[in-house]
Amino acid sequence: MLLADTTIAELPFLNARDRKALSAGGINTVADILRIAPRRYEDRRRSAPLISLANGESACLQLRIYSASWRFSYTRFYELVAGSIEESSKDAGARILLRWYNMPYIAKILATGMELSVYGKVRVMSGHWVMCNPDFEVLEEEDTGLRLAAAALGEPTLSTPHRAATSAQKIHTDRIVPIYRSIPGVSPRSFRSIVWKTLAEVDWEHTVWEDFDPAPTYPMFQVLRDLHFPQDEQTAHKARLRLALSECFARQFRVAWRRRRSHLTPGRVTCTTDFYCRELLDSLPFHLTPAQQRCLAEIRRDMSSPASMNRLLQGDVGSGKTLVALCAMLMCVESGMTAALLAPTQILAEQHYRNFRRLLHHTDVRLSLRTSDHADDSHLASYDARIAEDPTPRIIIGTHTLLYDKNRPQNLGLAVIDEQHKFGVAQRERFIRTGTNPDVLVMTATPIPRTLTLTLYGDLGVSTIDELPPGRGEIITALRNPQKMERIYDFLRSEISAGHQAYIIAPLIQQSEASERSAATEEIKHWREILPEFSIGLMHGKMSAVEKEETMTNFAAGRTQVLISTTVVEVGVDVPNATVMIINNADSFGLSQLHQLRGRIGRGSLKSWCILLSSAKAGDPAREKLNILCRTTNGFEIAEEDFRLRGPGDVLGTAQSGLADVRFPEWLVDTRLIHRATLLANSILDDDPDLSAPTHAALRRRMLEETSPSITG
Repeated sequence: MLLADTTIAELPFLNARDRKALSAGGINTVADILRIAPRRYEDRRRSAPLISLANGESACLQLRIYSASWRFSYTRFYELVAGSIEESSKDAGARILLRWYNMPYIAKILATGMELSVYGKVRVMSGHWVMCNPDFEVLEEEDTGLRLAAAALGEPTLSTPHRAATSAQKIHTDRIVPIYRSIPGVSPRSFRSIVWKTLAEVDWEHTVWEDFDPAPTYPMFQVLRDLHFPQDEQTAHKARLRLALSECFARQFRVAWRRRRSHLTPGRVTCTTDFYCRELLDSLPFHLTPAQQRCLAEIRRDMSSPASMNRLLQGDVGSGKTLVALCAMLMCVESGMTAALLAPTQILAEQHYRNFRRLLHHTDVRLSLRTSDHADDSHLASYDARIAEDPTPRIIIGTHTLLYDKNRPQNLGLAVIDEQHKFGVAQRERFIRTGTNPDVLVMTATPIPRTLTLTLYGDLGVSTIDELPPGRGEIITALRNPQKMERIYDFLRSEISAGHQAYIIAPLIQQSEASERSAATEEIKHWREILPEFSIGLMHGKMSAVEKEETMTNFAAGRTQVLISTTVVEVGVDVPNATVMIINNADSFGLSQLHQLRGRIGRGSLKSWCILLSSAKAGDPAREKLNILCRTTNGFEIAEEDFRLRGPGDVLGTAQSGLADVRFPEWLVDTRLIHRATLLANSILDDDPDLSAPTHAALRRRMLEETSPSITG
C-alpha cells in the first residue's frame, strides 16, 4: 500500500524509463502524481455506430477485429479491419480501418478476433473510414487467449456475457477521460494508466494529504478519484472546487498568520509631527482629493503606531499616489529617520528625484538619487553650513542598487516600493530588511481585481485612491486599421503644429524575421519620412542611461515633438504637453499594459487622443479587448475585464505576483471560496493563536518553516 510520500522508486508498476522521465518533470512522490490535475476532460462515453460517423469528428467505437496486417504507404504501419460488435441491419458489413504509425508494439497486443473500445478522430481516406493512432482498450482481456484460439480454428465468435461488468474498469475509452499536461518521456496514455494504478494502491486510511482538512465531509480519497476519473462533468467540477478550497485555505492561513505576527512585531513610531507635510501641501496650487486625504490619514494612523506598518496604496494612472507617498516620507524624516523609495526603472527613479527636488526646494530635506550607474547628491552643496556638516540624505530614491550593501539606507524608517509587482518577492524582502522593522508602503498603478487583492495582499492594509484630481483633460481612445493611416498623419500634424507632443509606441526594439510586429528602430525611419519638419526622438531599453535621460529631457522640455518608444515609458513618465499616443500592434499588449501606456497622455488639462492600431477582425478576442479600452478609462473596470479575459495566471505575472504555484485557479475568481477560507483561517487562530493544539501541529510546523528568515544582511 502506498502513502502520500512514497517515492516513485518504490512504485512496482513503473519501469526505469518512466521513473527517470517523471523525476525530470518534478514528479517524485505519490502525492506529486495525484496532484497533477487534468487540464481538461474528453467525454468518450457515447459509443457511436459506424453508420453515424462524420468526417473529421472524434468518436468512441466498440469494434471487433476481422483482420490485422502490416501495410506500407510512404511509411510502414499496422492496420486492423474492424466492424461493430453488435451489428444492426443498417451497419452490417460496415468496416473501419484502424492504423498505428511508429508504434510497432501494437502488433504484439492486437490481433484478429479481439474486441476493442477505441477513441479517435475519423477521416475519409480513399473511400474508407480511417482512424489513425486511436486510444484503445481490449474488452474482456481475460478471454483474449480463447478468442484468438477460436479465430484461428475458424470457430464462431465467443459470447460476451461479462462485457457490461468489465466496462467500468476502462481507463482510456468509454468514460470521461482525463487529459493531462505534456510530460516529456511519458505518453498521455501511460501517465493516465500510472494515475489509475496509483489511485488503486494508496493506503487512504494511513496517509495525510493536507496540513489541515477544510472540508472533512468530502474525504480526500473520493476527491482525488473524482478529480482524475469522474463519473460526469459535475463531479469533476465539484472535486476541483474542493481542491481549490484547500489551496485557498493554505494561502489565506499563511496571510492571516503573517498578519497577526506582524502586529506582534515591535516597530517604531515613524510619525510624530507633520510640519514638513503641511508645509508641502500649503505650497501646492491645488488641494488633495478626498480620496488622497483618506489614504493619507490611513497611512498616518499606521505610522503613529508602534506596530510595523504594512500597507498597499493602489490607484489609477494619474490619481496622485506619489504625492501621498511623499507626504508619508516627510513624516518619517521629521521623526528623525530615513525614508527610501525603490523604483523599478532608472527613468522612473530619476523622474521621482526631479519631482521631489522641485516640490521640496523650499525645505531643508536632503535628497539623494542612487541607480546602477548614476548618483546625484550635487544639490547638498546648496544647503547652509549647518546642514553641510551632516550631509546624510534623508530621502533616498533608487533602483535595484539600493539592495546592495554600499547603497543601503541607514536608519531606515519607511520603505516605499513603487510598482511593487515588478519586483520579485526576494527583492522586496531584501529591501525591507535594510532597516530595523521599517514601515512598508507598497504602491501600484495597476489596479488589482478585488479577489486578487484579498489573496495577494490579504496581510496588508489596503488604501485605494479611487478618484482622479480635478482639471484633467479628457482622453478619447479610438481603434483604427493600420492600412488607413493618411487621416492619422494629418491629425498628428495638426496636433504638433498646435504646440503639442506625441508618443508612438512599438512592441519591439528591432525588426525580427519571426515577427511582423513593428519595431522602434524601423518606426523612427518611417515617421521621419512622414514628418520631416518635426523633431523625432527614439527611446528603448537597450539605450544607455545617459542616452535615455537626454532623450526624456529633450521630450519633457519640448525640444522633441514626437517620441518613438517601446514600453519603457509604460510607468511614471509625466509630460503634460503630450496629447497623442499611437500604439502599433495594440492587440499584442495586455489590457492593463495598454491602460498604463495610455496613462502617459492626459496628464494635464488638455484633451488627448489614444489611437490603437490593429488589424483584428470583428469577433476576434483581440478586438474585444481593444473595444473594452475604447469604452472606459476606469482602471479598476479594465483590471476586472483583463482578469476575466486572461485569467489569473497572466494578469500580474505569476512569478512576480506569487501565483506561480496555483494549481486550481477557480478560487481566484470565486469570492465565496476566499471568504470561506479566510473565515476558517481566522477562526483557527482565534481559538489557538500559537497553534499549540495537537490537531494543528502540522499547520504550526509549516508556518514556522515558511516564516523563517530566507534572506539575510
